[in-house]
Amino acid sequence: MASEDERLQTPRAAGMAGTVFAVLLATAIVLLRIAIPAGGGANAVVAANMRWAVRAALEIVPFAGIFFLWFMGALRAQVGEAEDRFVATVFLGSGLVFVATMFGAGAAAGTVLNEGPSTFGRDFAYTLMTTYALRMASVFVLTASTIGHRLQVFPRPLALFGYAVGLILLLVGSGVPWSELLFPLWALAVSFHLLRVGLRRPPRSGRAR
Repeated sequence: MASEDERLQTPRAAGMAGTVFAVLLATAIVLLRIAIPAGGGANAVVAANMRWAVRAALEIVPFAGIFFLWFMGALRAQVGEAEDRFVATVFLGSGLVFVATMFGAGAAAGTVLNEGPSTFGRDFAYTLMTTYALRMASVFVLTASTIGHRLQVFPRPLALFGYAVGLILLLVGSGVPWSELLFPLWALAVSFHLLRVGLRRPPRSGRAR
């Protein structure tokens, strides 16, 4: 069982990991958006002078996934044993599937940098990211908001914001340009809240009496 000091450190760990994840993912999304013509979708062709942006985004994605796993793990530790097993399973599963689909889409997206890019690879990457990864992100946001609201880890406005973000990602997806930025924006809002909570409760020094 985790000690009290370890419990008090958890909001800070989740907050820091979530902040880094949000910044990395948002940066990757922006780089891809400026490199790929608006509305091009799966048929988009990357201009020669913008290939650097795609390369940079693909280098960032693995690190975003690593910090997302840390963020997810720290959130679970913050909730502890009080979490609902069913909702927690959906929370964990959606987070893991999101990372897997994001990595798969990133690997397939690398084909657009080849001479005579593969149409299959490009279409596969676009479908994997917009149809699957964003939907898994929406499920993760919805379940995290549900857990946070039930256990009063999240304040009501933050939980409502999470529900709104989750529904938009689920129903709209990539249909609205830049809507995918809502996911890192939500992660940043949650991270700032957890960091504020952690700063309010500094760990004790010395031995417990």
